[in-house]
Amino acid sequence: MEVACLRGLSFSSPIPSFPRPPSRLRRCSQRSPLLACQADTLIAGSRKESSSRAVKVDKGADTLDLQSWLVKEGLPPCKVVLKERPSHDGKLRPIHYIAASEDLQAGDVAFSVPNSLVVTLERVLGNETVAELLTTNKLSELACLALYLMYEKKQGKESFWYPFIRELDRQRGRGQLAVESPLLWSETELAYLDGSPTWDEVREREEGIRREYDELDTVWFMAGSLFKQYPYDIPTVAFPFEIFKQAFVAVQSCVVHLQKVSLARRFALVPLGPPLLAYKSNCKAMLTAVDDAVQLVVDRPYKAGESIVVWCGPQPNSRLLINYGFVDEDNPHDRISIEISLNTEDPQYQEKRLVAQRNGKLAVQVFNVYVGREKEAVLDMLPFLRLGYVSDHAEMQSVISSQGPICPVSPCMERAVLDQLLGYFEARLAGYPTTLCEDEAMLADGNLDPKKHVALRLLRSEKKMLSACCDATVQLIDQLPDHTVSPCPAPFAPQFN
Repeated sequence: MEVACLRGLSFSSPIPSFPRPPSRLRRCSQRSPLLACQADTLIAGSRKESSSRAVKVDKGADTLDLQSWLVKEGLPPCKVVLKERPSHDGKLRPIHYIAASEDLQAGDVAFSVPNSLVVTLERVLGNETVAELLTTNKLSELACLALYLMYEKKQGKESFWYPFIRELDRQRGRGQLAVESPLLWSETELAYLDGSPTWDEVREREEGIRREYDELDTVWFMAGSLFKQYPYDIPTVAFPFEIFKQAFVAVQSCVVHLQKVSLARRFALVPLGPPLLAYKSNCKAMLTAVDDAVQLVVDRPYKAGESIVVWCGPQPNSRLLINYGFVDEDNPHDRISIEISLNTEDPQYQEKRLVAQRNGKLAVQVFNVYVGREKEAVLDMLPFLRLGYVSDHAEMQSVISSQGPICPVSPCMERAVLDQLLGYFEARLAGYPTTLCEDEAMLADGNLDPKKHVALRLLRSEKKMLSACCDATVQLIDQLPDHTVSPCPAPFAPQFN
């Protein structure tokens, strides 16, 4: 929902595998597992090859390109073609993308991939009960799928999925902006996100991947019948953490979240899906499960050669960047989050907590500020902040007995609430190393590093929302009847976290 990252899937380490193909299609290799764990194996096939090989379509039975392989294995006639665009990094091969092979109209079926060519946990583990047990305990579907592909990659050309894995390696988890997830950025590159909560989100996601890695051997022991076919060590012995992280990020960048299917099939890797398909936040087309296939019905007309887009779900830009390496400036679901908590040292904390709960809020409440709806978000925060400012016991009893988030609002209390809110927005803006104007100037540079470019686009979207919140708060301050009133003292004011 949202394997280019396979830079490692770097496939150096085999990733989880889908229902394995019939044994006649592959035979078990007895190569030393250590040979496949070399760092250079992870990027094999990803760097530019000789000019003649880099531009021509592979020929031959064992070097079929992805689309030719799919057709060979039963892909029905479709209305798409695999094309390529240059990579921002001259050291990397161009990235592929799915384009219309003919003019399309809204409602046309662009392609339909048989379930036999789709990787799901049901296929990988061969048992829906085991799949659900694993993924409701300590491991996510992504971790299991990544492990399967890592083991499959060790099989090399003997793997049924070799053409698909090779394509994932080529993409290296790069989406439409040809940028990898920040989970694979260096420390220097992560500094591009200074001031943004996304920096912390990246660190948290990395810690989550580390926890999953530590539990990988669970898959090996619970699904032993599957992995016995691999003559390699258990996961944490066969694959270093960095290799697993690269594989995990690669799977994360291309996994599709299917609707109205069993839990063991809800996350799927579709060979013609992302990252070959570009994501768009305002698109309505989705990959859907129908009968014995996964198909795409386009939601708009396309001219032959145009890149085809699909919906990525209601995700903010911060998540789009972490999951897929891009930022959508037309994203109607973009948002920033603001966490406010009632002061636990307040003598009336318990009463205020109950009032907050009665009005659908928690003692520690997260308010989402959506792009274009900043004033609405500010107005939603005010009742909660006012509640935190109530100090008189009699006033608190009045609030408890009233219906709705009603608090007595004196001029000095309202000024204190708005001043605190404005101060918070200004402090967050000041936490960025650059201003919005400076970001705009850097983004105008056509030679800007791609990762810095996408990071600046994220920071710019965050700053625009924070600036709009500032403007909305200043407007409310300007509407106060008396600007000479000093803010009320608030020893137990709510806290911004």
